[in-house]
Amino acid sequence: MIRHIVFFTAASPDNREAVFAGLKTLEGNPHARFLEIGRNLACDSVSEPVDFVVYGEFADEAALAAFKAHPIYQAATARVRPLRALRLVADFVSRAEGPSS
Repeated sequence: MIRHIVFFTAASPDNREAVFAGLKTLEGNPHARFLEIGRNLACDSVSEPVDFVVYGEFADEAALAAFKAHPIYQAATARVRPLRALRLVADFVSRAEGPSS
């Protein structure tokens, strides 16, 4: 299983709701085993806060690639990219079962 975690920060506080709405459209993409978009609680005073987190689980690298090739992903990217200041991505292979199990 591939775990896909992406952190986003809006370029301006005025853009936060538009970024969140654009990211939420990703939940309609059929290639994720599990996908969730959430607002960061920003409870850690040591690190720089981000606005949103995208957490996804994919059967394998092919499923993640299919997710990124899907029109929903392409539309979300076109919508969010001009409004964001930061995007950090981490993908890793996990042997553990996650929320989708």
